[in-house]
Amino acid sequence: MHNNFSKSDFSDVKKLLNQTSPILTQSKKVEEFEKKWSKWLGVRYSTFVSSGSSANYISISILKVLNKNKYKNEIIVPTLTWISDISSILLNGFKPIFVDINLENLSMDIDQVLKKINKRTLGIFITHAQGFNGLNDKLLKAVNKNKLYLIEDVCESHGATYKNKKLGTFGLMSNFSFYYAHHMTTIEGGMISTNIKEIYELSKIFRSHGMARESKNQSYENKLIKKFKNLSPQFIFLYPTLNFRNNEIGACIGINQLKKLNENNRKRKNNLKYFLNFLDGRKYWKNFDQTGSSNYAFPIILQTNNIKKRNYFEKILTKKKIEFRRGNAGGGNQLRQPYLKKYVKKINLRKFPNVEKVHFFGYYIGNFPDLSKKKIDYLLNVLNKINI
Repeated sequence: MHNNFSKSDFSDVKKLLNQTSPILTQSKKVEEFEKKWSKWLGVRYSTFVSSGSSANYISISILKVLNKNKYKNEIIVPTLTWISDISSILLNGFKPIFVDINLENLSMDIDQVLKKINKRTLGIFITHAQGFNGLNDKLLKAVNKNKLYLIEDVCESHGATYKNKKLGTFGLMSNFSFYYAHHMTTIEGGMISTNIKEIYELSKIFRSHGMARESKNQSYENKLIKKFKNLSPQFIFLYPTLNFRNNEIGACIGINQLKKLNENNRKRKNNLKYFLNFLDGRKYWKNFDQTGSSNYAFPIILQTNNIKKRNYFEKILTKKKIEFRRGNAGGGNQLRQPYLKKYVKKINLRKFPNVEKVHFFGYYIGNFPDLSKKKIDYLLNVLNKINI
C-alpha cells in the first residue's frame, strides 16, 4: 500500500483533537462510524473493534455462546487464510476442518466443503481472499439445508459482491479489517457486522471485557442485576474475554475513508483487469474469476513447479525493488505452520494440491488506488521478461 491516508483524514483528526477536553476513547465517533459502515455494507448492526483478528475471535466466541449442541464442534475452514481465523477456532475449543482452495478465486473448494459436512459440523468460516468472491449457490443452499452457521472473513475484500450483493451480508456474521494496507484504514481496526440484534449485543459485550452493561440493552441488563445481586451493577462480567475496543481517532479516520471507498475499489478493480490482460499466461496463471471482485493485491501464481526457477524469480523481483509476499494470504498453507502441530495430526498434504501450489509458487504484489499505469507497465515488463 502507498498513500492510504489523505489530508482530509488528518484534517478531521485535528478537528477532533482541537476540541475542548476531547474524548479519545470509544465514544460518539465510534458509534457514528459503526452506523455509517452498516449503511454502506447493507446490514443493521456493526461493532468497531481493535483489528480484523479481534473481529475473528469475537465472532467465534459468539458462536460458542449460540451453540446449544456441544456435540457439534467442527468448523470448516480454508487452508489459505490468516492465522486468526484458525486460532479463533482453536482458542474457543472448536475443531478446524480444512479444505483445499480453488485457484480461480483463492477461496475454499466448495465441493470439498460439501463432502466434509457431517453431524458434527457447526459452521463454515469462509475467507474471501484478495478481493475475490468465494461464495456460490451450492454453498449457500448447503448452509440452509444443514442449518449451519456461516461466518464471512471479508478482511481483504471490502466491497466485493456476489450477485450484486456485498460480501459480508450473506453470513450470520462478517469480519472486516482496517489495517493500513487494506481497502480502507483506521490505522489498526476491524468491524463485526450482522443483522441479528442478539449477536450485535454480544459483540459489544465481548469487545469490552465481557461486561453486561456494554450491550446497551437496559431490559437485559436489569435482569442480570437482579440475578447477580451481590455484584456491582456496573461490573457484571459475563464471559472471559479481553479489551478489544477501538478509539475516536480511528473512527474519525474511518468515517472519512468510507467516503472514497467505492471509488477506490473501482480503481483497484481496473488495475487488476489491466494487469491480468497483459500478464504472460505462459509463465503465470491468470484465469482468476474477477466477477464482483474488489482487488486487494495482484495475484501471481507461477506456471512452473521448479524451485530453482522460483528462487530466480524472487531474486529478480528483489533486484528490481518490487516488493512481494510468497504464499499469498497468511503465508500459504496453514497446515504447514508450527502452531497447528499440536492440534492437527497425520496431515496428508497431497490432498491439498492447490494450496500447496500457492504455498510454494504463489505471490501477491501490491495494488492501490493511485498506482499509475506507468508503474503497472514497469511491473509487467519485469515479470514478462523473467525466464521461468
